[in-house]
Amino acid sequence: MALMERILVLHLMFFALSRVVVNSAATTGGGLINPLKLEMFVDELPDMPKIKGYYAANGVVKPKKLEIGMFEKKWKFHRDLPPTPVFAFGTSSLTASVPGPTIEALHGIDTYVTWQNHLPPNHILPIDPTIPTAMPSNKKGVPTVVHLHGGIDEPESDGYAKSWFTAGFEEKGPTWTNETYHYHNMQQPGNTWYHDHTMGLTRVNLLAGLIGAYILRHPDVEAPLRLPSGDVFDRPLFVFDRNFLTNGSIYMNSTGNNPSIHPQWQPEYFGDVIVVNGKAWPRMTVRRRKYRFRIINASNARFFRFFFTNGLRFIHVGSDSAYLGKPVVTNDTVLAPAEIADVVIDFSESTSDVAILANDAPYPYPAGNPVNDANGKVMKFIILKNRETDPWRVPEKLIEYPSADLSAASTTRYIAMYEYTSNTGKPTHLLINAKTLEDPVTETPKVGTSEVWEVINLTGDNHPLHIHLGLFKTLDQTELVNLDEFTACMNKINDAIKCNLSKHAGGKKLAVPVHEQGWKNVYKIAPGYVTRILVRFSYVHANASYPFDATAEPGYVYHCHILDHEDNIMMRPLKLIK
Repeated sequence: MALMERILVLHLMFFALSRVVVNSAATTGGGLINPLKLEMFVDELPDMPKIKGYYAANGVVKPKKLEIGMFEKKWKFHRDLPPTPVFAFGTSSLTASVPGPTIEALHGIDTYVTWQNHLPPNHILPIDPTIPTAMPSNKKGVPTVVHLHGGIDEPESDGYAKSWFTAGFEEKGPTWTNETYHYHNMQQPGNTWYHDHTMGLTRVNLLAGLIGAYILRHPDVEAPLRLPSGDVFDRPLFVFDRNFLTNGSIYMNSTGNNPSIHPQWQPEYFGDVIVVNGKAWPRMTVRRRKYRFRIINASNARFFRFFFTNGLRFIHVGSDSAYLGKPVVTNDTVLAPAEIADVVIDFSESTSDVAILANDAPYPYPAGNPVNDANGKVMKFIILKNRETDPWRVPEKLIEYPSADLSAASTTRYIAMYEYTSNTGKPTHLLINAKTLEDPVTETPKVGTSEVWEVINLTGDNHPLHIHLGLFKTLDQTELVNLDEFTACMNKINDAIKCNLSKHAGGKKLAVPVHEQGWKNVYKIAPGYVTRILVRFSYVHANASYPFDATAEPGYVYHCHILDHEDNIMMRPLKLIK
């Protein structure tokens, strides 16, 4: 039997076993729960456990080594929902949580994490081996690998999709390197988050619960800003959507949209139950003063357009992993999967004692279904009546980083996004530049340089582009004219220059929102547009070189952060050179 045939047989055997487990759970779990049967705003918003990525000895702050595991356990998402089987990060099964513990790191102090896999032999959700998927040769164990999203670290610690491992490191992926990851914490202060990044399993591993916040603090730089701080007034908010069975289990359709091609894979996962910090539609009691919320969209595919029903505004102080130069006030804010809005809310401005954080983003975004009574609500803030002195402020200036210097760009690259369909018109897979992760690397930036990327979206969806290691600024967004003609040419030869991109990029301009004009690691690539970004493969806060070899194996990746797209296989390698 040929090698590829043996691999296919193993994949199908593993898939069949998983289907038995999942279908059995679905059968015993009853039907899909009606989300409107779950009363909203009955659970208090949890504050996730905190772990410091450093320690002090004799007045000296030193690096810390952490051991954080991934466990199967039961998690209570709602007062009236039975406990849910999940995968959760934590220092033990007892303390593991969804989201996982918030790691707090200090600028300039290294943090070392040994990510430990304690997961069971079989997944709690359906998988699809007909897409490129990490598969243990012995068909046992759930592969995982952890990516620090927004982290600027060596390739060996970046969580490459094929660097996966099973429980006890019994089996390892082809690019696996180290048990312990090294986070240098030398980048600008801000918000990152850690999550699974396994080949073909990212969507199900995150759906199962493998997410957590990682905040990099720089007191010398941040303290003078006098933004809200401390456990009470500075809170990460992980927002994501789920569906549940009546027995509490997470529901994921086990039948694909093209079942004869992909038995399980569907192009997007959407749930009607909106979860914040592990609770469905929670409530939080706040005082009439300023609070800082680091809002992370950890959904597989859902975009949110957040707004307050009583007219409260968002004061943006950061976006993704970097501060803005000055605060930006908006009435609403759109977050794609994996984007972070770092905002201050001043509850002293509320004219009511209750504020509902709501959502009205269509799904799929931007031209899909309207929200309903369930997924259009996020959480409730109960605002105490008494006014009080507020020591916090939002300064006129925050942290200035270099502007996007086009003259420093070493090259221009063209990045095209494609979606392919079956003869029924339903998606079968998505690619970047008509290539998979396995195809030879074509993006080879030089360490310390900047590049212009012209990202061309030939699909009907908005795709949140995430680039590992690099930070980028969005320069402009231009509508493509005669799109059908241009798309036909691109499908034929996949060459933006020969297909006359300059001629077709002549439509209307789409303004980059002011609060998204800073340095980011995710940006929403609008359908039918070419979006120009300046990508920087160096620090933005200092001229210092990376304290690691960014050219090492296995390299990095860039991809769409709609997880169902990333898994099938809208992801490409990124290999830095000297």
